Amino acid sequence: MRKLVVALLCMGLLFSTVSTVQAQANPSAMTPAADLRADLDHLLSEHFVLAVMTLTTSYDETEDAEDVRNALEQNAKDMTPAIASVYDEESAAEFERIFTEHNEYADDYAVAAKEDDQALREQAEKDVESFVEEFSTFLDSATEGNLPKEAAAEALSVHEEQVVNTFDHYVAGDYEAAYQEFREGYSHMYTISEALSTAITTQMPEMFEDTKADAPAADLRSDLNSLAGEHFALATMGMMKGVDQAEDYDYVTWAEDENTADFKEAISSIYGEEGATQFEEVWQSDHINAQADVVASAIEGNEADMQDAEDRLLNGFPNELGAFLAEATEGNLPEDAAVETLNMHEQQVLDTFHAYHDGDYEMTYENFREGYQFMFGVGMTLGDAIVMQMPADFEGTMMPEEMPETGMGGASETSGFPMMTWALLGSMVLLASGSLLFIYRKTSNQK
Repeated sequence: MRKLVVALLCMGLLFSTVSTVQAQANPSAMTPAADLRADLDHLLSEHFVLAVMTLTTSYDETEDAEDVRNALEQNAKDMTPAIASVYDEESAAEFERIFTEHNEYADDYAVAAKEDDQALREQAEKDVESFVEEFSTFLDSATEGNLPKEAAAEALSVHEEQVVNTFDHYVAGDYEAAYQEFREGYSHMYTISEALSTAITTQMPEMFEDTKADAPAADLRSDLNSLAGEHFALATMGMMKGVDQAEDYDYVTWAEDENTADFKEAISSIYGEEGATQFEEVWQSDHINAQADVVASAIEGNEADMQDAEDRLLNGFPNELGAFLAEATEGNLPEDAAVETLNMHEQQVLDTFHAYHDGDYEMTYENFREGYQFMFGVGMTLGDAIVMQMPADFEGTMMPEEMPETGMGGASETSGFPMMTWALLGSMVLLASGSLLFIYRKTSNQK
């Protein structure tokens, strides 16, 4: 199904994006078009995560259900300024109306499942169909046909199916299928953000300085956004599920392990098995395992063990992985910046978890949204660093199939995603530069 969606989107954009086949001068991952795509990456992928969480918490009638729902609604409102910056206030208001109203269908799905109300379920499905029709029409009109209605409708239909399928598997107790669907649905949101950002930048090239949202450097940034964002979402979800001793806890951690496997494969293809093994040891012992120990100590009420686990997360893991990456990259990724950034990320994970464990659910999801957004500094800073290092590899219209030799024996090995492999090198490190921007924005907002 996803291949069909991509094909339709590509066909719809083909004739209006002929200029994208031209090489981009002075390639960069920080162009106006790449920024637009990254903003949509962030907001649309977060929408998927929060939509699924809203359905499941509503169905389970958990204490945090209302706060999850509030976070979902705020996500929709946060899209309005992005749309207003491109179109007019009227269009942005219409976008928000359509998008906000479609979030309300989550309540009907949850109630229908809880009460086995087939009529309500059918009505919710009809409402979703109406949303797809209305929103695809809006997108086609707003982009002046650069995102055709048929392509938009197909992409939106797949998204809605993935949200509902994840929920249905969850209700049925088929948690393995639920989290498989979750990962696929999460990834699909980046297909939508690419299509929409490409349509917008094609429609008004001067506003985006003739840069392309689907340029190779922008693709690299988006790929990094996806893996980093998913890591944060699954880590925090897993810890919350763990302290609740939820039935699906093992399957959330399975999904997190699948995300981790992508990082390990990246290291392996660059530095070989020895480097990948060293990376995995650091990643697991004082990171994944330490997170599990935080959960276990919270359940047991063991403050000493909690302090030990948190020290491993905030000091041991950042120091070890920072040193590993600094050495592996021969100092191109500064160790002190790596340590500081990894520490900040882990603190955000812990802040989200502790607020949840303390029953402060409003703060939980404020921390969650802040930490999730922080991860999108990865693609911006790391992507542009790679592009500046080897601009010739990003001057064409396709991402390079292989990256240059690193001198450590890994680059010549085959991999299922060679471009992502090199890109992921140190992704948790160059986020330091992005964190400066995040801190500046947060400080400015507080003034």
